[in-house]
Amino acid sequence: MRPAAPLELAVPLVGIVVVIGVYVVAVLDQAISERVGGGTLRWRRVAFDPLRSAAHLVTQQRRTTERPDTPGWILAPALLSALAALALAMVPLGPTTVAADPETGFVVFSAAIAFVMIAVYLHGWSPNSLFALHGAYRFGAQALSLQIPFLLAMLATTLPAESLSIVDIVQAQESLWNVVRQPLGLPLYLVVGVGASFWGPMNLPDAADLAGGTGVEDSGVARLLWKSARSAMLVAVAAMGATGFLGGWWGPWLPGAVWVILKTLVLLGVLIAAGHLFARVRVEAFVVVAWALLIPLALLNIFVSGAVLL
Repeated sequence: MRPAAPLELAVPLVGIVVVIGVYVVAVLDQAISERVGGGTLRWRRVAFDPLRSAAHLVTQQRRTTERPDTPGWILAPALLSALAALALAMVPLGPTTVAADPETGFVVFSAAIAFVMIAVYLHGWSPNSLFALHGAYRFGAQALSLQIPFLLAMLATTLPAESLSIVDIVQAQESLWNVVRQPLGLPLYLVVGVGASFWGPMNLPDAADLAGGTGVEDSGVARLLWKSARSAMLVAVAAMGATGFLGGWWGPWLPGAVWVILKTLVLLGVLIAAGHLFARVRVEAFVVVAWALLIPLALLNIFVSGAVLL
């Protein structure tokens, strides 16, 4: 373990980043929704609507179901938020500006993404509701299909660095970003990343055809916490994409931390826009595409990247 931010400083900083990220996702989602819908973009409304919606949910009475697993219901959004925070803690803002820099940071990030399946399944199981449980099973099929190409797409970024450390991965992009070295890597990462955060066209567990899926019985603070946790995971996926493929802190003129933030915002915009521009896919079609196309392409990306390096 190399030096990183002290624990008493790192934990609150990551928490602040999560809160700000959730708000930014809500603002971008509102702004892109209005632009895609052809409406007039009013920044005051875009900036304050997420706050008004949050205040409404906080004051809303929470409903419950018959014989729910209450501890699990409470734990699910907390677990998803913790996984998003853990993933964000691996993202460096500079060579020495990082909450945590283990030598196996890639493994830690991948594990956080893998455990999302547990949080989603727990959220669908706990209410003791048909549609919620159906959504949980949907994400089980989705997660098993996307985690292999997700892992392979990220694994290719470790080859130029010859390291599993996220800081080393960024350092190796000083002269050439991985998006140029591995042109297949970023598109693959974004496709499976939006699935891992179950957002937009890949929002299968909380889909409208299930009346909200795992979140069908959520209300009040519970709904706010689950929506916030999903947004936090989307921020983590975008931030790691900016770090692993777009050079992280490397860039001219501006400080490194500013470049990480700007690149993360660009990828966030792409991921959020996908939810407004593309229809939700069917789980059967996604599973077939993942195994028949995404995994072979991810393997090809690794083989080509390794051959070029050799």
